[in-house]
Order: sequence, then structure tokens, then C-alpha cells
Amino acid sequence: MEVIESEFLVIGAGIAGLSFALRAASLGNVHVLLKDDYEKSSTQYAQGGINAVLSEEDSFASHTEDTLTCGYGLCDPEVVAQVVERGPELIEDLIQWGTRFTRGERGLSLHREGGHAHNRVVHAKDATGAEIMRALVEAVKDHENIHIHRNHMAIDLILQYQPGSKSINEHSRTVGAYVLETDTGVVKAFVAPIVYLATGGIGKVYPYTSNPRTATGDGIAMAYRAGIEVVDMEFIQFHPTILYHHEVNRFLITEAVRGEGGILRNLDGHAFMADYHEMKDLAPRDVVARAIDKEIKKSGGNHVFLDTTHLGRKHMEEHFPNIVQTLDQLGIDVATQPIPVVPAAHYSCGGLRVDGYGRTACPGLYSGGECSYTGLHGANRLASNSLLEAAVYAKLSFEYIVTHREQEMVRPTTHIAPWLYHENSDTYEETLVSPLWKEVRQFMWNYVGIVRTDKRLNRAMRRIEFLRQEIENSYWNFRISKDLVELRNISIIAELVIRSATERKESRGLHFNVDHPETREDQAHDTVLMLHRHGLFR
Repeated sequence: MEVIESEFLVIGAGIAGLSFALRAASLGNVHVLLKDDYEKSSTQYAQGGINAVLSEEDSFASHTEDTLTCGYGLCDPEVVAQVVERGPELIEDLIQWGTRFTRGERGLSLHREGGHAHNRVVHAKDATGAEIMRALVEAVKDHENIHIHRNHMAIDLILQYQPGSKSINEHSRTVGAYVLETDTGVVKAFVAPIVYLATGGIGKVYPYTSNPRTATGDGIAMAYRAGIEVVDMEFIQFHPTILYHHEVNRFLITEAVRGEGGILRNLDGHAFMADYHEMKDLAPRDVVARAIDKEIKKSGGNHVFLDTTHLGRKHMEEHFPNIVQTLDQLGIDVATQPIPVVPAAHYSCGGLRVDGYGRTACPGLYSGGECSYTGLHGANRLASNSLLEAAVYAKLSFEYIVTHREQEMVRPTTHIAPWLYHENSDTYEETLVSPLWKEVRQFMWNYVGIVRTDKRLNRAMRRIEFLRQEIENSYWNFRISKDLVELRNISIIAELVIRSATERKESRGLHFNVDHPETREDQAHDTVLMLHRHGLFR
């Protein structure tokens, strides 16, 4: 087995992974693993922007208050304050790396989105994520210490345990990962003192999502199997406005469209958000998504409308050129026709527990971006706080490593066991991967979606427990493949979401249970799952 050594191993290449890699490259060689390519990261798909307090009308206190309000009592106030206050410097860092944000007469142009009291969303028209990725990719492309590996998927972390121990503790250490080269089926070992997980979200656990094909929760599943705590997986944010069209899926209509005056209407033309929240169309995302879901069920239709006809085509082209161009190609004129939209899985507020520096409980393992849980988002993420969190924590992790370089950058001494291949190939078994994948995603949408009930959650639990056994049996007994590894991971993610949702006997933020509609003070705590406590997997 080929063993590739370096000072840093970064798994994932969105804003979290690439910004960490750029910083870490000053300390040594960095290997970056891309399961697919740069264009398949969630960052690439981000339209809205990244929050920062940059106007005289705004303040850190206001941004903090908006974040805490949106989080429904589960945000960590210290984390919120730290992330908010470092926002402006991270915008400068991104500009220094070449990001071209949209500018106005008084400096950077600032949008406003749902839940915000002020305009604070720094953006690049309506393709902010794509512009950030363009700049970061350019910055890493020719860096002599950064080595990019496309079509390389991490399978599992490699851990070094204290003799006699079967669980992680302060004497354990993450020393690398087994990695599948998806083009060839060959498994390699990447070894490094520091492993940085930045694998993104879990959107593909649902059939309707704004996330890219790669968002299968790989980092969360791997770290969970290694014994890391996973927190608050019940809080799945459904973006309220994904384009509903038979030719296109995953196309997001940014919340900034409503910030500019777009109005949600039901099939009868009624502007319904006034019936649900005092902030109307700029209410927090969980409120808007549930309102749309309810209106769709009331009408018996498949969507609602986002009306921008009163804004005028020129205004829409100036602020949202990518959206207008895409809709034009589909025959939708934003000046004369409302846009059909539906909610879809968008962002996971839960993930791997990390401390204030992005460190997990296992020395040597850091995590950033959507796969991590920092305490920033609580029960509902404030719009455009995600890119900010990813960038801030990548910098915090680097700063900690620099300060504690001698104790953190310890070369692994453990022997790396060769990967054990299972050459068994069963064409019938392999053809079941796709149907199993579809089954998991469909019952997650039906039973663990925007609105939940105890009965639906119990049904989902029974189904996933059976499927988990089937999938594990295939994983351990048949030839490894990208599809099989992803199926295993997504089934684990499904079980974590179901278990977390079942444990929370209330409705709070993104978790709404018809059988427990009230928010309870005694439930104002995180939902924590850990492998050795629950024994989910072999």
C-alpha cells in the first residue's frame, strides 16, 4: 500500500479546506483531497454572500443579537461574539487572496437577508461562492507546498490508540486516513500530524436539496465511527426557495432576492408571509420554509411563487444576473412571471463537536465548515453566517497550531496497517446500491423532513435500523467503491438525524414536531450522540 506523508492532510476543498491549506502551507507540505473537483463543493453553490459588520449603521452587537435570536437559545454567546468580531478581517483576507466582491459608491456593496436587522451581506453579485472559490483555487494552484489530489475519497480515519484502549482519549491521536482513488479503486494511506476535516454538508440524505452531489456527510460519518461526539443533527435547514422546474434541480434562488423586495405568494396570488411572521418575507428561514410547506399542502400543489415582477428586469439583472440568465434559458421572465419555488435541504447546523480552535476530542484532528459544530448556529443558522464561520475557524485552527507547534505537529510513530481488500464481486449486490440510496433519501424526506411527528420518526427508525444492517453487510463483504462508501456514510447520517430528532421532545428552530409543538425550557440543551454510548455500528 502506498503511504503518502506530509505535515498536513486536508480532506475537502471548499472555503474551509482551501483557506486552511493556504495558511498551513507556510508551515510545511499540505495534501488536499477532493472527492470530485472544486466545482462540486457547497461553497461553489453559495449565492447570497458572507456576513461582516462594515457599515456605520451596523454593529457587532446587532449582528450578535440577530445570530442569537435566530438560534433559538442554543447558540454559544462566546462563539457568536468571536466569529462576528473577526468578520471584517476575514473579508480583507479573502480580498487579499483575490476575491472580487461587488462594490458600490461607499465601498463594498451590502445585501440584507432574512433575520438581519441591517445590510451586512458582502457578496459578488449572486455568485459569491463561485467567486470565492475562483480566488482560492487560483491562490493554491501554483503553491509549491500545496498538493491537490482530485478523485480521492477518504474512507476512514487512521487512529493511534493508547495500548489497551478501545476509545479515544488524550493519549489517542489521528494520524491520517485511508483514501480511495476513485478512478482506479486503489486504496492509499495519507499520513500527517494534522488532519483537517472540511467535507461539507449532508444534503444528499434528502432527495430535494440545494447541495452538490458530493454532500454525503463523509467527514461526520468517519469521525463518528472514530468516537467523536456528533451534536444537534436534528437541526437541518431547508432553504425556502429552490427553483421548481422539471429541467433543473438544485438551483437556489438566493434569499437576497427577498431582501431586495421579492414577495412570496401562494397559487392564488396571496402574499402569505404576513400571516406567519411580523417580518413577513424576511422572517428566519425555518419560519419561511414551514410556511411554504403549509401553503403547498393547503393548495395541493407542488410549489409557491416568488414574485419579482414589481422590481423590474433592470434591477434584477443588476443584482442577480446569474439567476436572471438561468431563468431566461428556462423561459421564465422575471419581469412578467413569478418564479415557482419549493423548500429543499440546504444546511446542517449540527456536526462534529469542536472547541474554540476547531479541535475535536482526538488530538491531531481538526474540523471546519459545515461538517463541524462550533456552537455558532444553535437551532437555526442566520443567513450567510456559514461562509463566515468556515473562514474564521480555519484561521483560528491555524493560529492555534502556530502557537502550539511543538505539541501539535508530532510525526506519527504508529505502523500503518495495509488496507484489506475484499475482492468479492456480486453484480446483483452492486445493483442494489442505487435503489437503497433512493430508499434512504425518500423516507428521510417523508418522515424526517420540514415537519415531523413521533409516528413518522418511529417508522424512520425501524426502517433505517434494518437498512443499516444490509448496507454494513455489503460494505464488509464486497468490493469497495465510491458509491458503496457514500451509501454507508449517508445511511449513518440518516440514523444520526433520526436519533437526534427522536430525542428532542419539543419544537425549536429547525426541528418542528407536531406532537410536541411547544418550545420547552428543559430542552434548551444540545443533543449529543457518541458511538460507544449508542453502539450503532459494528
